[in-house]
Amino acid sequence: MTQPKTQPGSLTRRRFLTTAAGVALATAAAFHPGRALAMDPIKTAGIYTVPVEQQWVSRIHKAALTAQERGDIDYTYSENVSNTDYARVMREYAESGYTLIIGEMFAVEAEAREVAAEYPEIAFLMGSSFKPDDALPNMAVFDNYIQDASYLSGIVAGAMTETGSIGMVGGFPIPEVNRLMHAFMAGVKETRPDASFQVSFIGSWFDPPKAKETAFAMIEGGADMLYAERFGVSDAAQEKGVLAIGNVIDTQSDYPETVVASAIWHFEPTLDKAIEEVKAGNFKAADYGVYSFMKEGGASLAPLGTFDGKVPQEALDLVEQRKAEIMSGDFVTEIDDSEPKSM
Repeated sequence: MTQPKTQPGSLTRRRFLTTAAGVALATAAAFHPGRALAMDPIKTAGIYTVPVEQQWVSRIHKAALTAQERGDIDYTYSENVSNTDYARVMREYAESGYTLIIGEMFAVEAEAREVAAEYPEIAFLMGSSFKPDDALPNMAVFDNYIQDASYLSGIVAGAMTETGSIGMVGGFPIPEVNRLMHAFMAGVKETRPDASFQVSFIGSWFDPPKAKETAFAMIEGGADMLYAERFGVSDAAQEKGVLAIGNVIDTQSDYPETVVASAIWHFEPTLDKAIEEVKAGNFKAADYGVYSFMKEGGASLAPLGTFDGKVPQEALDLVEQRKAEIMSGDFVTEIDDSEPKSM
């Protein structure tokens, strides 16, 4: 399928789901995921509003490529799909015989659910802040719950900051970002109780220059450690000689003297579960967010790499202790979706 040539889109604000009256009626016919049993590999499409190089989407894309390499899916994708085009692209893939459609419907909740209702025989696995709807049995939702790894990265950051002033640059103050920032801040407090935070959101998912300028301002304000939720932040840290903590992907190879640690999202457990359910004919409305938890293999703290031996051992011991407690269930990282504030 030819990928739509659309202008880069961004999720300008989170819409609350408005349920159209026709959605429930359209899904009255039962979803028959068993129809996918004959499709091996599963014909899968990804629909993304940003480039596949963007942190969050890159993890979905990577997992899909891995599944394709082992023969589980036949994968294609469209990137830079604008919010106004999203429903149209969904329909194009649905009409082209794709059995599994994955993507991120954060800014197009109502429209995406309406499209899914029109194609009850197709499995939709979509990033969303909302819960699954039993009236829409062919749509499952997911989210990146990597707060465990973010918390551990905060422990490292707190041990490495000299001034105790930390700058945090995010895209939008939405649950997916907020919970990671809060977890990071809680981790920092473990090793630097007197830490202060400068928090700012740039209003875009992919605007490295703006993120960089925001980070510069934080450095001018005294920050010697930056939380790089967006691309561009680590560039500012590198130029000014301060440290940074990565998010979702490991960028230390690009910033070997700057990025101390990163909280990594592994989408493979989420996608693999969906593939398993489609193959078994059991795909249904469900919340796949749990497969991003560290206990499920959905998150990890990246290796220290060039910072091995530079992080205080006391902090590393605490990281290992908390990690073991997280895996055993003895420690639960708080999930706080409220907007973080400078403090």
